[in-house]
Amino acid sequence: MARRIVVGVDGSVPSAAAVEWAAADAERRGLPLRIVHVCEQWPHSPGGSAYCAKALEAAATRARGLGAEVTTETLTGNVIDDLIGESAPADSVVLGSRGLGGFAGLVLGSVSLAVAGHAVGPVVIVRAPTQARHGRVVVGYDGSEHSRAAMEYALAQARAQGAELHVVYGWRTPMFSPYAAVSGSLLEDAFQQQVRMARERVASWREGDPDVKITDAEVCEHPVAALIQASQTADLVVVGSRGLDAFASAVLGSVSHGVLHHVTCPVAVVRPREER
Repeated sequence: MARRIVVGVDGSVPSAAAVEWAAADAERRGLPLRIVHVCEQWPHSPGGSAYCAKALEAAATRARGLGAEVTTETLTGNVIDDLIGESAPADSVVLGSRGLGGFAGLVLGSVSLAVAGHAVGPVVIVRAPTQARHGRVVVGYDGSEHSRAAMEYALAQARAQGAELHVVYGWRTPMFSPYAAVSGSLLEDAFQQQVRMARERVASWREGDPDVKITDAEVCEHPVAALIQASQTADLVVVGSRGLDAFASAVLGSVSHGVLHHVTCPVAVVRPREER
């Protein structure tokens, strides 16, 4: 049975943008769309259930208008727990960057951050409706298990969108390393070795999927800065939930956390399913 895409809605502007993104993704990948609303804030207050029903129906009407095969459900538990639970049988979970309960100045709400950090499989965070299409998916790839899962999802997205896949690798000199006190030429040699290794990793993906145009860039800077720059001409940025430099207990690494807070196009955070 094909997995479904799940989108969580609450009637906010970012959640409406998430519905549009999820409906388009479901249509181009031939997957059903499940829209859920967790009626957590006003489940027993006068008019609360009516608001929940209205928010859910508005989202469903919008998604059906975009050609998606839609089912809906109102849930009444804890919003974070319910959305994490929805992720297990799903292809992916799509959320707005922040909901009705967030502060206006926040770029990322507590719900979207918590679900991105704990869900099974990909979580796509959408800030605003798409303004222009670039025909480009960007993925951060450092060879770690999490970044390999990100590459697989990014390839599937690039194939479905008919877009090129741009692979970004940002290398930083470790703060405490033998390179810190050596000459610039040795530091350059170390960087070039990292570049060769990164290009070899990308070459294996390029050979395995020749139908997708794959480009790559290796830069000597923080991966977050490199991905922010690449995101300016991207329709989607994909990162693993944590990379090589993250602690094993971390649910989100510094790169995925930084990208979620600073990249304005849709961002997918991917965790290997077997880890859960």
